[in-house]
Order: sequence, then structure tokens, then C-alpha cells
Amino acid sequence: MSRTPLPGWDLVVRLSHWSIAVVVIANGLITGGGSALHVALGWGGGLILLMRLIWGVIGRTEARFTSFPPAPFKALAHVGDLMRGKPREHASHNPAGALMIYALWLSLAIVIGTGLVMTKAATPWEISAQQAIVDSGDWSQLAPTEGEEDGEEEGVLKEVHEIFANLMLILAVVHVAGVGIESRMLRRNLVKPMITGKP
Repeated sequence: MSRTPLPGWDLVVRLSHWSIAVVVIANGLITGGGSALHVALGWGGGLILLMRLIWGVIGRTEARFTSFPPAPFKALAHVGDLMRGKPREHASHNPAGALMIYALWLSLAIVIGTGLVMTKAATPWEISAQQAIVDSGDWSQLAPTEGEEDGEEEGVLKEVHEIFANLMLILAVVHVAGVGIESRMLRRNLVKPMITGKP
């Protein structure tokens, strides 16, 4: 009986996948919020996400959005197949995996967007310069603080930023668990193509 071939993920898909994973883990668990490194990784994550979204339109067949459209009912059916121990194979992302990807990308876009607004789109170099001023104790060189209304808006943005950053970490754990479960049930290494690019 022939099996559906695993997708051979291209270099853009693989690089964007692992780079975004590094950004999410580093900024979610390691770097200090608002630090120059945190901001640099945020900018990098935004550029990587933009590249991947463009590749979803012009890239190879299995990387295109048309190969894994968001389909909630099909995703539920796929989860049901998994629970019955009869998952179907897919030439691109399975429907549940596709929904997970869109949820991760949307969460990442919200985290990056709120981060850009909170830092006023400051570059890592500007953040480093501001930190150096603070460390020197000469706060007079800093820009004047915003009013109370702006402070409330920043508080809301910070809360949204943190909620979606935490959501991304939860989604990432669920994603890894799903890949592990499906690999075991299908008796196929689904991680290998994302590393080597070969099915």
C-alpha cells in the first residue's frame, strides 16, 4: 500500500520555522522585556514572519497557504481521527497543524505589533542608548514622560503583549506534543523533513 509522501520542506520554510522558534523561546523565557536584545529579536522575528508570509504566496506548493488553508471543521475531524488512532497522512500540514500555524503567526504578529507600539518602533541601538543614559543616572537626556492617558494605553498594550507572548509558549508546547503524537501514530518521523528538507 502506497503512503502519502512527506513534504520536503524548502529552505525558507525550515529557516523561518526554526528562527521563529528561537525568537519565541528566547524572548519568552530568557531575555528581559524591553532590553536591546529583546527588541532586536522582536524586529528579527517580524522580518522572518514577513518573509514567511510572502513565501506563503510565491513559494513552493507545499509552503503556500493554498496547500493548508484554515479549516476548523477539518481540524476537529483530524483530532478525532487521532483520538481513534487512525490519523490520515497529508502532503503538507494536516488541518490541525495548519490551524496551529495560523494561531502562532497571529499571536506573533500581535506580540510584535504591540512591542513596536510600546517602544515607539525604537531600534535595538536606540534602546541601548536609552539604557546607557539611565545607567549613567543623567535622566535629563531622556525624552519627557507621557501623560496619564498614554500611560493607561501603554498598560493595556503591555497586558495584551504579555497575554499573547504566554499564549505562544502554550501553543508551541501543544504543537510539539502534536507532532510527537502524530509521528508515533503514523510511525513516521515528522521532524526530520523540517531539519533536512528531505521527506
